[in-house]
Amino acid sequence: MNETITYVGLDVHKETIAVALADGGERGDVRAFGQIANTPAARSRLLTKLVQPGRALKFCYEAGPCGYGIQRQLADAGHDCVVVAPSLIPKKPGDRIKTDRRDANNLARLHRAGELTAVWIPDTAHEAMRDLVRARLAAARSLRQARQQLSGFLLRHGFHYSRPAWTQLHRRWLVGLRFEQPIHNIVLEDHIATIEAATERRDRLTKQIESTLSDRSLAPVVVALQSLRGMALVTAATVIAELGDLSRFTNPRQLMAYLGLVPSERSSGGTRRR
Repeated sequence: MNETITYVGLDVHKETIAVALADGGERGDVRAFGQIANTPAARSRLLTKLVQPGRALKFCYEAGPCGYGIQRQLADAGHDCVVVAPSLIPKKPGDRIKTDRRDANNLARLHRAGELTAVWIPDTAHEAMRDLVRARLAAARSLRQARQQLSGFLLRHGFHYSRPAWTQLHRRWLVGLRFEQPIHNIVLEDHIATIEAATERRDRLTKQIESTLSDRSLAPVVVALQSLRGMALVTAATVIAELGDLSRFTNPRQLMAYLGLVPSERSSGGTRRR
């Protein structure tokens, strides 16, 4: 007995999920099922209502801030679920109405037509490593911003360090600065304390990356990347954490396209842009 397929579009938000169903076949009906809470219990109840003998369910939803928890729950329950790239969803130029219900219906319809592009879904261990790398990147950005704020503060008051900055000698120079207004001394101390805290945070996360990689399957790839000139541990770990499984790219051209490192052209009539 052949199974019928029902395509389920999920428009996911922080609190709610709009659900739409598309029956299999080119002329199958597309209808809104309703709205549920975005909780594991509510999703389990949805599965209980949708599952029927002889019917297979294929879910889809857009990649977004809610992550991959929904996909993993549905996959663990034995159902097919893809997370699609929002930027590659076909859209009609003249469509000016956007609602949760319409978005869910559109996802179900396009999923049935095979016009959605799925993203690669990391496992929980790889996602944890990616979060650690991104936390370290955020710490480095915070440190850079704190240093820029201190440099701007000093420059406004006529202080400029002409030697290489952020060395021990520079640190002693900062500590020895004195302003005419006592409040400015308080501001200077606060800037220095902020930089020291940001530096400690960055270094702590860097050590966590080093210790975590030693127990991961990613370690051989990270070590191999470090053989390239200018590729240190943190950079190599970041590349692998963001790219994921390199074997998913069948050729170098696909990898370069994923990174955006491909030639582009936008020409029309006598205008050429490359």
